[in-house]
Amino acid sequence: MTGGEVRAGATSPALPESEVDPSLRRAFAVLGKRWNGVLLAALAGGPATFAVLHREIGAISDSVLCERLRELSDAGLVERGVEPGPPIAVRYALSGAGTALLPALDALAAWARDHLAASGENGP
Repeated sequence: MTGGEVRAGATSPALPESEVDPSLRRAFAVLGKRWNGVLLAALAGGPATFAVLHREIGAISDSVLCERLRELSDAGLVERGVEPGPPIAVRYALSGAGTALLPALDALAAWARDHLAASGENGP
């Protein structure tokens, strides 16, 4: 396997850790955390405040939402903007890198619809 190729239906044994694509490792270090993909998808519709994101996602605590938004911002996927008030408003929006990730999230959602059974959970 070369570069970032992932073979569908590959039956070979798992690759040693040192042979797993480092880019894929970095991507899943961010995207593999609970709620991060859901937050990115929620921001696909445009900028949103903390309260709007909390309402859209539902079953996430304020502290976890704050932590995840900070992580996504640190990773360069989300931008945090402060609008002068009163009242002061903080809005979150996808960065260019976050927007570039949307086709991959759409493909992942399509795969999940086709291959994963729907559950009754509110979580991701």
